[in-house]
Parts: sequence; structure tokens; C-alpha cells
Amino acid sequence: MRPAVERRGHVAAPGIAAGPVVRLDRTGGSRREPSGNPALERADLEAAIASSIVAIADLAATLEGEAADILDFQIAMLEDDALSSSAFAAIAKGVDAGTAWSDAIQVQVADYEATADEYFRARAADLADIRDRVLRALAHDGDTATPPGAVLAGNDVTPSRFLSVDWASGGGLALFAGSASSHVAMLARSRGVPMVVGTGPIDLGDNDIAIVDGEAGRIVLNPGAADWAAYEATRADTVARSGREDAVLRLPAQTRDGRRLSVMINVAEPEELDALDPTTCDGIGLVRTEFLFHRPQGLPDEETQYRAYRRIVEWANGRPVVLRTLDAGGDKPVPGLTIDDESNPFLGTRGIRLSLACPDVFMVQLRALARAAALGDVKVMLPMVTVPQEIDRAAALLDRAVADLKAEGVACRRPALGIMVEVPAVAIEPALYANADFFSIGSNDLTQYVTASARDIAAVSTLNDAGHPAILSLIRRIVEVGREIGRDVSLCGDMGSDPAHIGALVGAGLATLSVAPPLVGRTKLAIAETGAEAS
Repeated sequence: MRPAVERRGHVAAPGIAAGPVVRLDRTGGSRREPSGNPALERADLEAAIASSIVAIADLAATLEGEAADILDFQIAMLEDDALSSSAFAAIAKGVDAGTAWSDAIQVQVADYEATADEYFRARAADLADIRDRVLRALAHDGDTATPPGAVLAGNDVTPSRFLSVDWASGGGLALFAGSASSHVAMLARSRGVPMVVGTGPIDLGDNDIAIVDGEAGRIVLNPGAADWAAYEATRADTVARSGREDAVLRLPAQTRDGRRLSVMINVAEPEELDALDPTTCDGIGLVRTEFLFHRPQGLPDEETQYRAYRRIVEWANGRPVVLRTLDAGGDKPVPGLTIDDESNPFLGTRGIRLSLACPDVFMVQLRALARAAALGDVKVMLPMVTVPQEIDRAAALLDRAVADLKAEGVACRRPALGIMVEVPAVAIEPALYANADFFSIGSNDLTQYVTASARDIAAVSTLNDAGHPAILSLIRRIVEVGREIGRDVSLCGDMGSDPAHIGALVGAGLATLSVAPPLVGRTKLAIAETGAEAS
């Protein structure tokens, strides 16, 4: 056996697993020989697309909830002529079917992979999944079988590959790239499959064994005796903790000395809610509305948005819901809306900057949000706020949207309008933003901007530390100022579900944390284990 190798990455799904390594391949298998006949090439591609739709539908029929929804979305993509039209155009010019299809999809995959936003980058895996399945169908290659208890390792994994594996026998995922916001990560968390992403490239052999440590965010290739001993200890601790998390999941979040906190959830897509029990959380602290703007149909109209928001508010059943306006732009492409080729997309036209630059699109969203606000305890939150004037301009547009709806006789309500605190300028001088109704600390972007490091770039990921004293100092200041000016302050980043940081957040005075749905139990348990020393 080759020597042990350890690599650090990021936790995408908690837990720990070990097993033989199965190498992932995103190339789509072998390539067929071109026929040289454009008519035959087109017919072959049409047949490959049709057979792929049937195969995905067969897999979807065995699933339910978010897993089936993901595959249904892939079917819709394959049935959309916009996806295949450029491939057919290339075939008409003499390009073979495999190259035409691969090139057409790869253009879109590359756009999404190039973005620094995890949500948009994670959608690249869905397109890659579609690309590879059709290429396999063209080459008459079947899906690769995965032995029980295996560790899938490689650059990334597609949703259908994940769903084709029987995880009941154990196993895990170790990805060199990948994203904690991907569909696969969401599925892994819901199924209890340990997953670590962003380890950087690893040289894999044919007979490797790996430990996937989804507690510490690391993988160990070809572990030695000491590694196996640590694995067994961690596995025992994980099982015991899982039982304690289940015991507090439906209880109010409370510290050892009786301090009550609210634990809410972050939602990226309505489908996430299908398998969730509303009684396990205190509401929804963040709805990422970008899911509506990243669909083949183009920019969503008011009715489409309203129906999606209504579904979320109805699920909450009277609990508070915070809907964030579109957080895209710069490095987060939305076809027909965002600005291409900005020299520094991290600092470009994104978030509220983009919305204010496109008032017609923004007004459609504000009207839908105001209509949804009539259905429950809804608040609206602005991303990437930098100056108070942005809040004033957004508020004026929201007031106009409400006035127009009332004049039209449409049921609506003017929701509270708050802001994400993620730009350091806001975190340093929060009192300047008293025209916001509430503050929600976006610890992911705040950490990225304060430490000047991206968490998905392995070379600098250790610098991207939410526990840095500068981050904690800013959080304490935001909470103190919020208390002074009478503004509620919450936190909706990954920091809020990390037991290593929860004591410090409680000590800073935060009373509301919003976390990924599968991490509610972990968060409540960490709060329950926090005592007076953090208050």
C-alpha cells in the first residue's frame, strides 16, 4: 500500500466514513467514431438525448423529494431546445455529434465554474451531468457501478452519479474541487453521507483506501494505524453526538444557563423544504432568491416569483421568513441581466448595486415580495449594501411597488426592509445604516472581504478563518450598535452552525442564528452545551 497522505478541505456534509477509493470521471467515457454524415450525426445526438431523458426519468421514479426534483430539472433542461440548438447548428457545419454536444454544454459549464459564487458555481455540476450522460449514450457506455461502502474521489461528482449509488452500506465523497452549496452536497447532507470538498488535486492509485472526515474537513489516503485509531474514536463520538442532536432537534435552543436563542434555516430552493419539518426551526432567516433567475425560461415574471415565495411562506406557517433580493452580478452571471467582463468581479456590479442599476427587473421582484408579505411574517433583505443611500433608494422603490399594487386592488403589505452586513464598511460603522429595519451578518462574505481570501481556493483557504479576532470584533460591534439603535441582529453564514464558533457568537450577544437545514440539530446542541462563560 502506498504511504498515507492527508489533505484538508471544507466540510460539505458531516460524518465520517472509510472505504476503497473509486475514481470519478467527468469526461463522459469513450468517444464514438464520427460518421462524417451530418444527418446521421444529428439523428444519433437526438437519440442519445432521448435515451438520456428515459434513463433519468427511470432513476427519478425511484426517488422522491429534492432528489426527484433535481432529476426532473435535468429532464426539463434536456427537453429545452435552447440547450441543444447550438450543438445541432455545429453538426450542420460538419462537426461530429460528440464534439458538438460537448462544446455546446462546456461553454455554459465554464461560465458557471468561473463564478466565485458557490450557488451559481454549483449548478455547473448539473450541466456537466447532462453533458456526460448524453456522451455516454452516444458512445453506448453504461453507467459506472459503485461497490458498497466506497469513497468516491475526484474533481467533482454529478447528481445522477450520486443518486445511482446505494449509500445504505456506507461510503463517502472526497472532492478535489466541488462546492458545499451544490445539489450533491445538499443530497449528501440529507442522506448522512460524509463529504469533503476543496482538497486540491490528489494522486490516486488503483487500490487506495480513504477516510473521509466530514467533522474536521479532511481526507486521509491509505491511512496508517494511528489514522485508523483516530477514525474509530471519531466515529464513536459522531454516533453519540447524533443521538444528542436528535434529542434537542425539536426543543427550543437554550444555553446551559437558560438563555434562549432562535435557530432559523437558510433556503436556496423551495424544494429543500419538502422533506423538512417546520417545527424543528424558528423560521427562515435567509431565502436566496437566485434560484428563480437561473432557469432556462429566462428572467422570472412577477407571478412566477410570487408563487415561489408563497410556497415558502405557507411552509413556514406563521414563522418569520426573510427573503433576500437577488444577489447576483459581476462574478455571478444571470443571462440577460448581469454585466460581463468586469475586471474585478468580486468588487463589481453585484447584489443591490445590480438591482438598482436594473430598476425594471427590481420592481418586478419587489412587487412579488410585497404580495408575499401579505401572507405571513415576511421581511425583505438587501445584499451587498455599501452606503445608506442604497437602502433609501430601495425603500423608495418598495414603497412605489406597494402603492401601485394597492391602486390595482392587489393584496400586499409593506414588509420590513433590512440589510446583509457583509461589506466591511457596514460592519465598521453600522450606526450609519439606521435606515435599515434590521441587520443580518453574512459571515461568509464578511470573512472573505476582511481576510482578503476566498474559502474555495485551497492555497489561501486557511486564511479564510471566521474565527479571526477581527471578524469576532466586528460581530460584537454590530450587535452592540444594533442594541443601541434598536435593530435586531442575526447571523446567516456558515459560522452560525460551527460548534467551534457558536460559544463566541453567543458571547457576542447574538440571539438569532440561521443555518443550513441539516445542521439545525448540531447548532441547537452546541448552544445547549454553551454556558454562562459565553454570555
